[in-house]
Amino acid sequence: MPTETLYIPTPDGRADALAVFPDDGERHPGVLLYMDAFGVRPVLEELARDLARHGYYVLVPNVYYRHGPTPVVELPEHIGEEARPAVFARLMPLIEAHTTEHVLRDADAYLRFLTTRPEVSAGPVAVTGYCMGAALAMRTAAAHPGQVAAVAGFHPGFLVTDAPDSPHRLVSELTAEVHLGLAENDLSPEAIGELNQALDAAGVAYTTEVYPGAVHGFTMSDTDAFNPSAMQRHWDRLLSLLDRTLAKG
Repeated sequence: MPTETLYIPTPDGRADALAVFPDDGERHPGVLLYMDAFGVRPVLEELARDLARHGYYVLVPNVYYRHGPTPVVELPEHIGEEARPAVFARLMPLIEAHTTEHVLRDADAYLRFLTTRPEVSAGPVAVTGYCMGAALAMRTAAAHPGQVAAVAGFHPGFLVTDAPDSPHRLVSELTAEVHLGLAENDLSPEAIGELNQALDAAGVAYTTEVYPGAVHGFTMSDTDAFNPSAMQRHWDRLLSLLDRTLAKG
């Protein structure tokens, strides 16, 4: 299965990205996959490859590209609890610099690039994201309702905040079907209620689900948070969502 490093032109430079897609000469629906806070690394590539095996063209941009190409921050092979403080000390300036304005400019560029790839079929795309990538996915789907038919987020971060432009306040713009897979410690019951109320008011099809026994980061096998049963539930929910919303040839 081909894996390419591509460079996406943006208003602020070039974002390096992984692209993974079936090696069958056919065109396939596009999926924009937003990384978690740790960035593009082998576990993200493997996740993209697993998704591509089901018949999708998967694009994984380095959202920290303004600070350099992948790897922007050197990471240990396994990100254990003892390593997290030092890793996050290096990551937080990158996360804080990635403003909503940057997110939206990049989303325009990523979707334009994805939908014009020769291996991507015509029609709507899906956007999925992990940790902070879930919020990026929601912002992208809300800003491009005509292009995005499905949006998924897993162990989300920054999804329900006090900010006027918190992602949960933007869902009135959505037309995509939504699935959010939460760890038990991701959102308070009050925040989940506020999120569900906003999704109800938007009139979109959605599920928000707390995955039993899972902690934040449960899909990432290079961390202590990895949970195999929650990971399988993630695949069950994501693949069924994409099957419903994206037309395969």
